[in-house]
Amino acid sequence: MGRAPFHGAAPAYRRLMRDDPRDPRLPTSPGFWRSPLRGPWFTSVLGLVLLGGITVLFVTGLLSYAAYNPDLSPVNDKTPDKGILGFYLFAWPTNPHWLYRLNQGVHVTLGIALIPVLLAKLWSVVPRLFTLPPARSLTHALERISLLLLVGGGLFEFVTGVLNVQLDYVFPGSFYPLHFYGAWVFFAAFVAHALLKTPTALRNLRRLREEKNDLVSPRPAEPTVSRRGALWFVGGGSLLLFATTVGQNFGGPLRRTALLAPHGGGEPGSGPNGFQINKTAAYAGIDTAQAAEDTWRLVVTGRTGTVRLSRAQLAGLPSYSASLPIACVEGWSTPDQWWRGVRLRDLAALVGYEDDPPDVFVESLQPRGAFRKAALRANQVADPRSLLALYVNGEELSPDHGYPARIIVPAAPGVLNTKWVARMTFGDL
Repeated sequence: MGRAPFHGAAPAYRRLMRDDPRDPRLPTSPGFWRSPLRGPWFTSVLGLVLLGGITVLFVTGLLSYAAYNPDLSPVNDKTPDKGILGFYLFAWPTNPHWLYRLNQGVHVTLGIALIPVLLAKLWSVVPRLFTLPPARSLTHALERISLLLLVGGGLFEFVTGVLNVQLDYVFPGSFYPLHFYGAWVFFAAFVAHALLKTPTALRNLRRLREEKNDLVSPRPAEPTVSRRGALWFVGGGSLLLFATTVGQNFGGPLRRTALLAPHGGGEPGSGPNGFQINKTAAYAGIDTAQAAEDTWRLVVTGRTGTVRLSRAQLAGLPSYSASLPIACVEGWSTPDQWWRGVRLRDLAALVGYEDDPPDVFVESLQPRGAFRKAALRANQVADPRSLLALYVNGEELSPDHGYPARIIVPAAPGVLNTKWVARMTFGDL
């Protein structure tokens, strides 16, 4: 008589195979990842594109932060605990007048255009996220941790940047410190990764036929597109995002191509005041009675005391014109507009600073919100194009553009061009 079969063996065997990390049904198995596109050459091309692009993003981001003059006054400093991370800050220049417009346009447009490259790069190396054991040595553990900071930091920076561009502030806390500190963490991990991997990436580009590493599938599926075709697909996605974003940096017909930008499309209205704005007077909570010509007074304080000026008195002072754009941190800007008003240096002269205009602290009628107060450096006050503007393109400012008076300074971020100005205090800050 034979023995009865032992029916528990098969389930146990299947359970063992299910728990085996080499089981091709599990993401921990190299056989799970079957795309024939993955390999050192494909990953290296994407990595070298990101090497250049992210470096430009980091530099333009630092310059954008410097443009706020955060070490001038606490009201300009949205990252008060930056410590040594503010080592590079300098007095932001006023020449050329389109400097901030160019810097921020490059920063935002390039960042959006790189999204397909970043996603393709992460897809190309995703098998390594499931490699077992998690750490083979202390060195390997440190490398895995740096990759966690690199991937997490990169996604955090791109996501918060896109949300800010879309004016969708759903993240916890202020955008400025989150994006600033996140950039330093991400870029530190990025530099470490680049130092380790760039020589390997360059070697991989020269060895087009010898692709043997853990990214190459041991049992690849049939290809549906070549690696070069995949790169063209990624590049086409980047080009499409570029084309549907870059127009927000310009006026006229090109702005209509900025389909993904909140300030794309046509100009909001017609006439001299028919150009882009971020906040309307109603949104900012401006009291129309306070802004009325018969009640509004500009309070100017300085070395020799305080002067109160009505709008009619300001209009009676020597006036000057300047052709300047408005450029904002979200990457959008207006074409150059013709502004006319009183030079800031002349207002400083009214309160005792005839030859040496100092810094100025500007306060708005806006009752609450970020940048209802702002500080400008002495070099910005001294520039003859820096105005307390009363008119734009030959017409009085509209309420949404800052009536009864607004600041306009060459090369300054839009939020420092304070609207609905109520008080100006000249002196060293």
